[in-house]
Amino acid sequence: MNEKDHYPHFEATLETECLWLRPFQESDDAELFRCCQNPHLGDNAGWKPHETLEESRTVLHDFFMKQEDTWAIVLKSTNLLIGSIGLIADPKRENAQARMLGYWLDEAYWGKGLMNEAAKSVLNYGLETLKLSLITAHCYPNNQRSKALLRRNNFLYEGTLHEAEICYNGQILDHDCYYLKF
Repeated sequence: MNEKDHYPHFEATLETECLWLRPFQESDDAELFRCCQNPHLGDNAGWKPHETLEESRTVLHDFFMKQEDTWAIVLKSTNLLIGSIGLIADPKRENAQARMLGYWLDEAYWGKGLMNEAAKSVLNYGLETLKLSLITAHCYPNNQRSKALLRRNNFLYEGTLHEAEICYNGQILDHDCYYLKF
């Protein structure tokens, strides 16, 4: 079965050795809730852990399903949704040839190389398909896993944007900013 047969209504489905990267769909709501109720995910991504399935459905519809070039990360061996990755508009840049890499992964899959596999595929898509000249990424200064992922993918440290965000809990956080120039 090829990827078009597996997800026939998705145009931009990417495949890696272990993963399907495909647009989100209505049926992802329960798996999204399972992943996003973990406080470790929210603390690293800047959002409140989901408390109800309805909250996850709202996020699914209002954000993930409306974002162009944002994919659900699905593990091929189990067909489970385990994360998300995307190339979204960078709110800090007014350049149509620049996008920001955003991602999260269910904690049970941390340290297995899966996000690196997904990132390589999406970065290639950004270069080859979207013809981007710059991809950025922002993470919190204490998020060592994200920093390591970005360094492995040749991102360069651009600097710290101080007091960049007010988190859901009222905490004011810095962003460490990275970029990859093509």
